[in-house]
Amino acid sequence: MLTLSGSLRVFLALEPCDMRKSFDSLHALVTGQLGEDPRSGAVFVFSNRSRNRIKLLHWDGTGLWVHAKRLEKGTFSWPKPSDGRGGKLKLAPEALALLTDGIDLKGARMRPWYERE
Repeated sequence: MLTLSGSLRVFLALEPCDMRKSFDSLHALVTGQLGEDPRSGAVFVFSNRSRNRIKLLHWDGTGLWVHAKRLEKGTFSWPKPSDGRGGKLKLAPEALALLTDGIDLKGARMRPWYERE
């Protein structure tokens, strides 16, 4: 089960991904393209070119999870590749929750009392 707690690290792959990829192919993308360890406990988020599907890869300590979501209408709000370094963008767990719920993160900001380092 995936819980979006404050200590969870979330990385968004900025380049589109083939949604036919599953465990092994996504694992290879995390190590090769994003330069991260898939078994670190972080969540890695991938999207297709049309931004209406996402896949999440997550290691829970005993195995890999692949979560998928397909939108029936509309698209996910996705940052541009120029917004991140190394083809990835680090997100707060709350931002991932907003992204998957269809909230547009452009122009959104944390209130001063809620900001974290």
